[in-house]
Amino acid sequence: MEVIHTVAELRKYLQSVPNNVFVPTMGNLHEGHVKLVEEAAPRGACTVVSIFVNRMQFGPKEDFDRYPRTLDDDCKKLESIGCDVVFAPDEKELYPEPQQYAIYPGSIENILEGAVRPGHFRGVATVVLKLFNMVQPRAAVFGKKDYQQCLVLKNMVRQLALPVEIILAETVRADDGLALSSRNQYLSVSERAEAPRLYRELCELKDALEHGTHSYAILEAEATTDLARHGWQPDYVTVRRREDLLPPSDSDRELVIVAAARLGTPRLLDNIEVTLR
Repeated sequence: MEVIHTVAELRKYLQSVPNNVFVPTMGNLHEGHVKLVEEAAPRGACTVVSIFVNRMQFGPKEDFDRYPRTLDDDCKKLESIGCDVVFAPDEKELYPEPQQYAIYPGSIENILEGAVRPGHFRGVATVVLKLFNMVQPRAAVFGKKDYQQCLVLKNMVRQLALPVEIILAETVRADDGLALSSRNQYLSVSERAEAPRLYRELCELKDALEHGTHSYAILEAEATTDLARHGWQPDYVTVRRREDLLPPSDSDRELVIVAAARLGTPRLLDNIEVTLR
């Protein structure tokens, strides 16, 4: 496995293996990331994983400085599963000058996560486009846990006519249903025991929808209230259309329930797709 730190070295290496599949990450890898790499491996001649904590997608009061950076352990884990290239640039390499050009994702950046974290998706889209230009992958793999992010990036690739296939992998969960995330390690023992409630709320809401309940606002309010009753600080629990994350009409059948809530210090995200008959 090659560990590469500069764009020039990366481009030189990938000249001999242009058919690559790419998995962008911020490191501190867990089983969810492993599944993304395993999803990528059979789809190309070379699997490239980037590890970079992108300051541009963090707000001023968020956890950029304390986000776990575990490059050595990450590389060992990636080598053990057959990754071909790790691209681990420092901040100066990826942003050699102040980033004045940025990707504006449109109105989707102002709802749900975008409303809670202004500028977040602009930072995500900009760094992913830069990484696409550096790696020049045939395809890239992202996890569905960050549902809105996936939609932002799919839209970017389509509207900018980028020659990259976006592959979405299912959310990887612990045995009790909690979606795997690097931020789960911030949970205390008691918070970790409580954390699966978020997924249970989504499952109960999905069950109600599949049994014909269309009172979305009531279901959302009940789930939000129940989370708050158990010590959560919910930002949103809401039913949306999959195609654009706008509120659904009665005729919409392809839905997704998305949620974000703080439990102690960590802020957890989750979602579950629903197809109505």
